[in-house]
Amino acid sequence: MANPQYQKATFLLSASQLSQLPADMGIEIAFVGRSNAGKSSVLNQLTQNKKLARVSKTPGRTQHINIFVLDAKRRLVDLPGYGYAKVSAEVKAAWQKTLEQYLRERKCLKGLILVMDIRHPLTEFDRHMLEWATDSGLTVHVLLNKSDKLKFGAMKKTELEVNAYIRELPNTVTCQVFSALKGDGTQALRELLDAWYKL
Repeated sequence: MANPQYQKATFLLSASQLSQLPADMGIEIAFVGRSNAGKSSVLNQLTQNKKLARVSKTPGRTQHINIFVLDAKRRLVDLPGYGYAKVSAEVKAAWQKTLEQYLRERKCLKGLILVMDIRHPLTEFDRHMLEWATDSGLTVHVLLNKSDKLKFGAMKKTELEVNAYIRELPNTVTCQVFSALKGDGTQALRELLDAWYKL
């Protein structure tokens, strides 16, 4: 099967629990990140569709698992943002349970794109996600988003620090800098996803 055409991504459904998801077949790649890391903007840059994932100035608007279809067998998944959203503890607990259930039980999940704000990487929540992915044996690719906010020297310093951290993890974790605003790193991300999506 040819490489997926990301600009053809279409919204399929929004699920609050796993039972509402499509059949556990094919390949899903999930995007996750702290609520203000720019996850929705990354998805929109990847697909060249500013209206695909809902971008809000209020962090934490993604409160469900949102599924986007690339073709009959390949999907992008936008997972609930974590760690910043101004919601009740009860709602947060429900999100976390659904998120962990998805990561643990979804057999068609091929890998995780962990979006971090390059100015504030490896927060407690990011480390928790990396630990959870390690325990689950999941392949992870870290996107250091908002690279346009830093000068080159500071950007490279942060990239080196994050790479030093992830090298110590037992599972496969890779990393790149990215700018959803300027599109820097988009081609590299697509090439990585192409490799993950190979059937």
